[in-house]
Amino acid sequence: MRITGLYAALLALLMLGLAVRVMLLRRNTSIGLGDGGNRKLACAVRAHGNAIEYVPIGLILLLVLELNQTVPLLLHIFGIVLVLGRVAHALGLSATPGMSAGRGIGAALTVLVLLAMALMLIWQYVVIHLIAPTLS
Repeated sequence: MRITGLYAALLALLMLGLAVRVMLLRRNTSIGLGDGGNRKLACAVRAHGNAIEYVPIGLILLLVLELNQTVPLLLHIFGIVLVLGRVAHALGLSATPGMSAGRGIGAALTVLVLLAMALMLIWQYVVIHLIAPTLS
């Protein structure tokens, strides 16, 4: 299976797009470090930074689930929700530094999918290492 690779590529494109946006804003505003009090740059930096903070753990969890031979449909559901959550969050945070629908929905989707993947990995461990040996 190569499912995680698909979502890693999609999320890499998102993060590259966010990074290029920051670079262009820095060039256009001549602000090389920090945000210089520029609200638009501050939002762009945070949108990129937030993706950098959450995407790696999401991909690690997805990859371990894939290595555990989780049903492909579940992997795709997790991957799609992670991508949608990150896109919604980036759009919402890019629009305004305050709360927005995109930011709230994106954060909720991200947290829920990370929680679901973590709980599934714990469940897989329990079944394989604690329950299955007692059935033998």
